[in-house]
Amino acid sequence: MNRTRTLLISLLIGALAASGLYLILKPKNDFESGNPGPEVAITIEAGATGTDIARILFNSGVTKSVEAFVSIAVKDKSANRIGPGKHNIQSHLPAREALTQLLDQKRVADQVIIREGTTFSDVLKVLKSSKNIDSSLPIKQSRITPFLKNGKNSLEGQIYPARFSFAPGTSIQSALQVMANQFGSEAKKAGLIRGYEKFSPYAVLTIASMVQIEGDPTDFAKVSRTIYNRLKIGMPLQLNSTVQYAANLRGRIALSTAATKIDSPYNTYKYGGLPPTPISNPSLLAIEASLHPAVGDWLYFITVKPGDTRFTSQYPQFQEWEVLYQRNLKAGAFR
Repeated sequence: MNRTRTLLISLLIGALAASGLYLILKPKNDFESGNPGPEVAITIEAGATGTDIARILFNSGVTKSVEAFVSIAVKDKSANRIGPGKHNIQSHLPAREALTQLLDQKRVADQVIIREGTTFSDVLKVLKSSKNIDSSLPIKQSRITPFLKNGKNSLEGQIYPARFSFAPGTSIQSALQVMANQFGSEAKKAGLIRGYEKFSPYAVLTIASMVQIEGDPTDFAKVSRTIYNRLKIGMPLQLNSTVQYAANLRGRIALSTAATKIDSPYNTYKYGGLPPTPISNPSLLAIEASLHPAVGDWLYFITVKPGDTRFTSQYPQFQEWEVLYQRNLKAGAFR
């Protein structure tokens, strides 16, 4: 027998052996990939275990067996991120693909979306409009534990901007606690608990909440430095965002002289230092920028037109830019 023929026979035997091994090891309790069935809606309750979810998937025809999903969930830590609520996923799926679809936020119905820069009152409105939230029960905010304790026991600024899914019938109070816990988890990762220089974690969060409203993400670190510079020399912050918060004028580009004179602890034109609480739910970027401000001696900044924010330490320069801002405002550049 020549070497070529021997090699061909060896390869054939190897292929047959591999095929046989595949047939032996091929899981009989799992669907094959590539042939999904129609979509089904499954509801995951809050606190459901991996086994609970596996049974729901099996009973809904998504997976071929309970064991198939359990074996995946035990090995893959991402299974812990499966959120409660209604999920629209395909049927007849391998357990691995079922997990992937359960983690796909686009397949979650009735999501609660909290956007960056929203306030606590905005969050309540979003929750009350959700089909899965029971808003009939009174909210006892004193029973909700914020990540950063404060004198007012305020949750302002401590609701993490993200997408959330809740099981039907979830109370607003329970939803708020979930959101506050998520904020705590992300804030720890960012290092907020360490604060910045002499500024406490809560002070940094308050600064981040103003940075979120005052600047664009590309300028966050410069805005935070400007705020720190003003605070360090005892200069009033004089930020429009805090007055807008106090007077419920959020979204306004310009403020009237009368608005800057309202009697509120959030009026940083009238009162020095930081406002008593954050004024928005800041993004992780705003928090990181407030923990790591840019290097600079700026005391003034102004957005002369969308996408063009300028920083200076000289008041005469700021005044020149303010004239340019007024000109652009009248021309409709901020519409």
